[in-house]
Amino acid sequence: MVAAPAAADAVARAHRLTSLHVGLHLVLIDGRPVLPPAELEGLVGRDGRFDDNPLRAGLRFFFRPGGRRRLAAEIRAQFEAFRAAGLALDHVNAHKHMHLHPTVARLVVEIGRDYGLRALRVPAEPTAPLRRAFPGERLPMPPPGFAVAALRRRLKRAGLAANDHVFGIAWSGTMTEDRILALLPCLPDGVSEIYFHPAADAATAFPGYRPTAELAALVSPRVRQHIEELGIGLVTYPELTPTR
Repeated sequence: MVAAPAAADAVARAHRLTSLHVGLHLVLIDGRPVLPPAELEGLVGRDGRFDDNPLRAGLRFFFRPGGRRRLAAEIRAQFEAFRAAGLALDHVNAHKHMHLHPTVARLVVEIGRDYGLRALRVPAEPTAPLRRAFPGERLPMPPPGFAVAALRRRLKRAGLAANDHVFGIAWSGTMTEDRILALLPCLPDGVSEIYFHPAADAATAFPGYRPTAELAALVSPRVRQHIEELGIGLVTYPELTPTR
């Protein structure tokens, strides 16, 4: 999140951790833009922040020609800010999966070409592995399948790589060690991304999130051992190709 308060600290850490792969997490909803709010009329509120309502924001992106031009300018500004950080662009996704929106997806693909975009996250979380891992647990609705399919088609036409599956949507903020250990044997064939919201301090966490437990899961020796026992290969986005 290149406009977030801790972005400079995150960039400095990333430069020290040379093996870390860093992607651009575009913020077009529920956050602050890179451009001055005065240049984003109709996209930000009086507080200078993007709308926190996905439906309302999506309608603005789709139906307002002027809004689309300003949206494109902001997306380009966020790519520029990432480039200025001096980091290699591993992949791109968007806050709250807003790149599923067709207007956003088109602009990200078109603008991303100028910045070395090679891979994009597809937020497709199959429910069957979740049910096998924790039978009987109630699951929220996944992202709409038609939007996921449309994004896949767009990426295929553009020659961009993507994951097959993603996990961390239904259990967002609670990807704890016990969940990961149960999920690993249930992973489907293909490339699965598992994402977390880890932190060393839970003071600023969203209600219901368990960031310190997620951090513990990420560095868990039991999780590492289970991955090895199951013969799961760990890869990065640059290792993927559009055809795999």
